[in-house]
Amino acid sequence: MPSDPTDSALPELTRDELRRYSRHLTLDEVGLDGQRRLKGGSVLVVGCGGLGSPAALYLAAAGVGRIGLVDFDAVDESNLQRQIAHGTAQIGRPKLDSMRARLADLNPHVTVETHDLRLSSDNALDVVRRYDVVLDGTDNFPARYLVNDACALLGKPLVYGSILRFEGQASVFDAANGPCYRCLFPQPPEPGVVPSCAEAGVLGVLPGVIGSIQANEAIKLLLGAGDTLLGRLLLYDAWAMRFREVRLAKDPACPLCGEGATIRELVDYEEFCGAGRATAAVEESSAPRHLSAGEVIAMRARGERFTLLDVREAFELMIASVPGAVNIPLGIVPLRAHELDDSHPVVVLCHHGGRSMAAAQWLSGHGHRLVFNLDGGIDAWSLLDSSVPRY
Repeated sequence: MPSDPTDSALPELTRDELRRYSRHLTLDEVGLDGQRRLKGGSVLVVGCGGLGSPAALYLAAAGVGRIGLVDFDAVDESNLQRQIAHGTAQIGRPKLDSMRARLADLNPHVTVETHDLRLSSDNALDVVRRYDVVLDGTDNFPARYLVNDACALLGKPLVYGSILRFEGQASVFDAANGPCYRCLFPQPPEPGVVPSCAEAGVLGVLPGVIGSIQANEAIKLLLGAGDTLLGRLLLYDAWAMRFREVRLAKDPACPLCGEGATIRELVDYEEFCGAGRATAAVEESSAPRHLSAGEVIAMRARGERFTLLDVREAFELMIASVPGAVNIPLGIVPLRAHELDDSHPVVVLCHHGGRSMAAAQWLSGHGHRLVFNLDGGIDAWSLLDSSVPRY
């Protein structure tokens, strides 16, 4: 839990702040001392996207004195359906700049610190140790395990959230007082099993609900009051409008926070979450090989013969497509694989590389000899070819 400073160590509120936070001050559970705790507190928001947007807005509005933001991406038009901290005028700008300006306008009494970087094993501990509470707004498993492990090693509470399609999850992890993320998910899923939001979609209001819950939990942690989600996993189905709750317990065998913990430092999380396993599988089973977007573009420029197979859905082709590609959506690849010419290589692409890898693995396992997965999908292609829109 965050440190518990004495009242004398807490910052005082200015007259402007007393007016701004008057609705908090009338709550017995918050009051003047609680608002001073919020002003003296700090939260690190990892990711300025769907979850980070509403969470950071509510943290700033509540008067959390210091908010750290971690991100390295730019605002894209496809973000605006759910990432409400950004606007049309910010398209192309770094998300950090967009978010910092929005928070400063929302509450000039809050200090916003930006970390323009991809959080990694080399820098995570240095960044995380500066804050009282960490809020996870990431969208991939390597980042989630990294943030969890850094928080556990430093004794920081972690406010977790995740979203996909119509479903969201939220919890609080604190290895010193309860379970950590590894207690719930000891091992990451196999690569490609869980699609990204870009591949599976996400209802735009869903991250607003989960991100707001995360902000609520972070505020209670700073106040040192209220019943948090520590030891509980909240499950939300937006389509059915149902909340469920699962009780969580600390895993005595957890390698990070269990009785015989073996993890004492940050590891290679890309390797842990599948890169190494995927490579081994390729070597053992003649699974598809990998090509970058630059390599495939160069192959086309040289006039090499190969089939570019796009396994995205029809609506995605309406947004962006590569001329000359053959479209067979992933779900019907087994039904139409016979249409592919096996006399020359097949290069498979999707949006980011997950669905194409699944299709390439199926083709390799059913008689197709030269199959390649285009790493990064059409998203990586669009970064090199301005004629292909990015979404």
